[in-house]
Amino acid sequence: MSFSTDDRRSPADCTTMAEVRQGVDALDRLLVTILAERQRYMDAAARIKPNREAVRDTARIEQVVANVKASARQAGLSEEIAEPVWRLLIERCIAHEYEAWDRTRAEAQVRA
Repeated sequence: MSFSTDDRRSPADCTTMAEVRQGVDALDRLLVTILAERQRYMDAAARIKPNREAVRDTARIEQVVANVKASARQAGLSEEIAEPVWRLLIERCIAHEYEAWDRTRAEAQVRA
């Protein structure tokens, strides 16, 4: 799959490092936007989960990694890149979710 934006060439059409970097920078901006949306889902999970122990779900972690590896294979992304990137992403999201869970409960106590 290829993503088209007005400010970059496809990788196959790049002839200079400036074009490569422009493409990478455009994709990085897109990734940040997508990761911000993923983080908002973690905020929602923190709001919804009934207790702090529910934040880390080992079975779900493995399901997400398996899904990512399958998607990586279909997209032509090396699993050796995808798996460690997602495992780190998941761990950082879990840490964020713990913080959001604690903050949500603290705010609820203040309102009560």
